[in-house]
This record gives sequence, structure tokens and C-alpha cells, in this order.
Amino acid sequence: MTDLLAVRPAEDCRWDCVALGEVMLRLDPGEGRIRTARSFQVWEGGGEYNVARGLRKTFGMRTSVVTALPRNEMGALAEDLILQGGVDTAHILWREADGVGRNTRMGLNFTERGFGVRGALGASDRANSAASQMRPDEVDWDALFGGEGVRWLHTGGIFAALSESTAATTLAAIRAAKRHGVVVSYDLNYRASLWSSHPDPDAARRVNREIAGLVDVLVGDEYAFESCLGIGGHAARKDPTDAAPFDALVARASADLPNVRVFAATLRDPVSASVNRWGAVLWADGKRHAAPVREIAVLDRVGGGDGFVSGLAFAFLQGLGPQVGVDYGAAHGALAMTTAGDNAMTSLAEVQALSAGRGAAAIR
Repeated sequence: MTDLLAVRPAEDCRWDCVALGEVMLRLDPGEGRIRTARSFQVWEGGGEYNVARGLRKTFGMRTSVVTALPRNEMGALAEDLILQGGVDTAHILWREADGVGRNTRMGLNFTERGFGVRGALGASDRANSAASQMRPDEVDWDALFGGEGVRWLHTGGIFAALSESTAATTLAAIRAAKRHGVVVSYDLNYRASLWSSHPDPDAARRVNREIAGLVDVLVGDEYAFESCLGIGGHAARKDPTDAAPFDALVARASADLPNVRVFAATLRDPVSASVNRWGAVLWADGKRHAAPVREIAVLDRVGGGDGFVSGLAFAFLQGLGPQVGVDYGAAHGALAMTTAGDNAMTSLAEVQALSAGRGAAAIR
């Protein structure tokens, strides 16, 4: 199999993947509602970090996270959860906290899973978080990507949107990664509520276009491309899992973004909070690859897209090619949505079985 992305050899690198992004504490009321909860289960999660965790726990890759946490009990809890996930914590920046959250704090994400006609619901409390204050000069990027050695960097539009300094940090990391031959993936993950805090009203498109001009793998559907990159004009989908508008978008986007080797998107039709139709499509060097749309049962939809990216990244890191990438990505994302929390609690064998059309019953 030709190494489409020219991934660095594993023996030359300390890390298979490093994620750059915010790690939050997720407070989960289980089957209940946030507004009436009397207890919460606590998980760690973050759109960028989840990819590194999935690569470690499901696929056995060597991963680390670059983030910032407050030096208090909440930060210690987040670190403990990250360690339980097997992700290295050596690149965490620790902030001295004043005890009341004036100078820095832990980002919180209250998330309901939803059920049936009641959709999933998220309520974030993350302003002034430690990660949102990260600056580009706080990390020795050349030491990380060159000295330690990294094969794949994953980051995304959620982290870039947190503040002007995190946007600058994202760009600094990507530029350094490219200097050292690191494959870079970026999930557009557009959140209007985050970008609206930037003093520049055009920040979302300005920053994302600069980032997209550098990366190798770009993830997001046609709506994210229009919001983040200003690449629009897409036709309406016949149904939510219709890939034709994304396919047409890729033809236009590839001309604007000649460096991008892989464009990928998940396809989701939320029949209800508990039943989704789910698939994915991937374009690599002008060739289309797709995972079949399946009807899946959903316990917790959060993290399905991140699970897709980690399955995709694993396939390319292993030299398995784009078709395996979209198949493993879709299967891993589907399995991630069968368990509570942002991250998958599954195995490579289960991913392989599902991607081959066999269900969980095939694993003994």
C-alpha cells in the first residue's frame, strides 16, 4: 500500500499521535436531566483529545496531549482521568490557580444523553479556562515534533475558537509540525458560540482558511466548510445521509486547498436521540471511498465524530489505506456512541468486526 500521507516511520518517533486541545470535565446526569440532577458521573473529554484517547485505548497507539490545566483539585481529577485513558500527560501546562477561578479555571461541560424524542443537550461552562489562555510560545514545538518525534498531529476548530491566543497556538503548532514532516489533521468542528467571542467578526473564516491551507487531512461536512472557510454553494441533501453535496464540495475545495490530501465527513440522520442512521465518506487524492450507512442504536452520541477521526488516523498510520480508514472510522464512531462518555470503550477486534459487516455478537 502506497503511503499516501508519507507518515514518518514509527521507530523514528516517540509518539504516533499528539493532540492539541482543551480537556474538560464532563458532568453526566445519566438518564436524567441537568436541571433536576442530584448526582453526576464525571468523565474527561475534548474534541481534539478524544482522538488521541481513542487511538491509545482502542488501537494501542502511543499518544500524548498538549493542553493546560489549573493546579487545583479539578485539574488533578482531569489529569487522573487522562492517565486512566492511557494518554501521556508530560506536555500538560499547569496554571497556578487563585482558588476561586478569577485567573484560571477548569472547563466544565454538562451533557445530557437524550432519549427518544428528547435530543442530547450540552451546556458548557468554560470561559477563562486554563486551555483558553494557551499561547504559542509556551511549548517548544521543535523539541516535541523534531526532538521527541511525532507521526501525526490532530487539532481542531473548537480549540482554535477558544481565544485569539489559542488560534495563534494552533497555527504555531501546525507550522512546526509541517517543518518536521508530521501529518496534520484538523476537524473544523464549527461552534458559532465560541467564534462569536473573537473581537474580529471574520475570525472564523480568516483563521480556518489559514489553517486549512496547511493541513493534510481536513474533516467536516459541507455546512462546516461554508461556515469556516466560505466555500459554499452546496446543494441541499436529499436526506441527512446524502453524500452528494459533500462530494461536489470536495471538487471545489480541492482546487482552493491543494495541500489537503484527504477530505472526510461523517453522515448522520438522527431518526431519534436513540436511533441514528450513520455513515461516512472520504476522498483521498481525488478518489472517493465510503462506509455504508447503517441504522445504529445510540446511548450517548457525543464523541462519535472524534471516534471516526481516530479510526481514520489509525488506518493511515498503519498504512492500511483510505477505504480501511473510512470503514474503521465509521465503525469506531458507531461503537463510541454505544457507551456513556465522550470516548469509546471498545477493542480493535470489535471495530474490525463491525467494519466487516458483523455485529458485536461476532466477538467472543
